[in-house]
Amino acid sequence: MIKIGTHALEGKTMLAPMAGVTDLPFRNLCRRLGAGLATAEMITSDTSLWNSKKSQQRLVHKHEASPRSIQLAGSIPEIMADAARQNVKLGAEIIDINMGCPAKKVCRRAAGSALLQDEGLVELILKAVVAAVDVPVTLKIRTGWNEENRNALKIALIAEDSGIQALAIHGRTRACRFLGHAEFDTIASVVEALSIPVFANGDICTPQDAKKVLDYTGAAAVMIGRAAQGNPWIFRKINHYLEQGKIPKEPTNSEVVGIISSHIKAIHNHYGEYLGVRIARKHVGWYVNALSDCQQFRHHFCRLEEPGQQIQSLHEFFKAIKITWNEAA
Repeated sequence: MIKIGTHALEGKTMLAPMAGVTDLPFRNLCRRLGAGLATAEMITSDTSLWNSKKSQQRLVHKHEASPRSIQLAGSIPEIMADAARQNVKLGAEIIDINMGCPAKKVCRRAAGSALLQDEGLVELILKAVVAAVDVPVTLKIRTGWNEENRNALKIALIAEDSGIQALAIHGRTRACRFLGHAEFDTIASVVEALSIPVFANGDICTPQDAKKVLDYTGAAAVMIGRAAQGNPWIFRKINHYLEQGKIPKEPTNSEVVGIISSHIKAIHNHYGEYLGVRIARKHVGWYVNALSDCQQFRHHFCRLEEPGQQIQSLHEFFKAIKITWNEAA
């Protein structure tokens, strides 16, 4: 069993924080389907920007399932520390620091993976946040700034020395963004050097991928990002395969309809009718993307303006296609 501070995590799969994706409804769903940890999507450390409706919906609240983890982005140690304290007051039980995001708008502010270029600043930020809160602090990084500067091992040693209690590593550099293939040699070297849990992230799309990466790197767990979009049962499948050595059956059509419907209803409830209907569209697009002849349905679904219409449309679509999810997968 993996421990982050006093929090014991079940299984060896975790949901990677993704802006615009890992909101409260999706985190709750992924936990229910086997994710041992589901970190909230990244939020700026600038608390003056938290008054917007978008930021309010991203902040962790005490009613969320434990352990409640939220990811912070920023580059000024004192501001990061204050943001961490404020989130703990709101109910966060784990503070995750983002030093892995490759997005230009984040890196332009010297945050995210841009911080990997300044190891001194990394240390100042980590020590400031760890000292500011009495909950565990974790860190997400990439293997380095570019292929010529893979410094994940140096950053990892700084992190452990600064009091970071778990580390997630995406197997690409900042320059790679999401192109090419993730490499896991760097992650393996970090696992060997550290005593804290290390989580491997990047290009893990199947149970077989997860086992191969865990065996190769020695990581404590895998962190799933894009592969969970439209496929939240991937956590359950990986856990089953790791525990029993067999690929479980795909969910039945009726189970898929139930999962998707409950997810979309949760989105409606969380965001309200106007935003909920619009945010539901992208998730449904991911769900049906693997199916043949889905374009017409996606076009129809994106024109619906009422929550009830969306739910009814989903049921009618899955009833009409008469295909098992096994065949679709």
